[in-house]
Amino acid sequence: MSRVAKQPIALPKGVEIKSENGQIVVKGGKGTLSIAQPEGINYAVEDGNIVMSAADADKIPLTGTLRAIIANMVKGVSEGFERKLELVGVGYRAAVQGKELNLQLGFSHPVVFPAPEGITIATPTQTEILVSGADKQLVGQVAAKIRGFRPPEPYKGKGVKYSDEVIIRKEAKKA
Repeated sequence: MSRVAKQPIALPKGVEIKSENGQIVVKGGKGTLSIAQPEGINYAVEDGNIVMSAADADKIPLTGTLRAIIANMVKGVSEGFERKLELVGVGYRAAVQGKELNLQLGFSHPVVFPAPEGITIATPTQTEILVSGADKQLVGQVAAKIRGFRPPEPYKGKGVKYSDEVIIRKEAKKA
């Protein structure tokens, strides 16, 4: 079995996992997440830990992947995930109105982005955006979509960037 699949997943208090109609369902304080259960891969809850097992040798690589996804689901429904974005540039602003994010990114029109189900978007300041939710993949996808409206450019660094992202700057062309 793979090294990742051998590691047990700690099951925090208030989080439960069960199989329903070919789906693995994880419920917790922040919501409910589910994924299709592949054939030949099983899990068991032992002493507050989730242990993965594969029925066949050809299912072993998928066991490690499923273990990582379930670990992210458990963390998501107990703690949640968040991604922070920053707006860099003169006049670049963000504001939340209801379930929509309004961005002014130097275009002739404002960019309106509706938040998908299960995602919370907040703006602590006009130049910061906080994307949070229980589904790690969806949080990252929404943050990438927002960043894609105006990716940071390498000459002045203007655009939407992740807070932990380092923009490699280029020197302007010399005359």
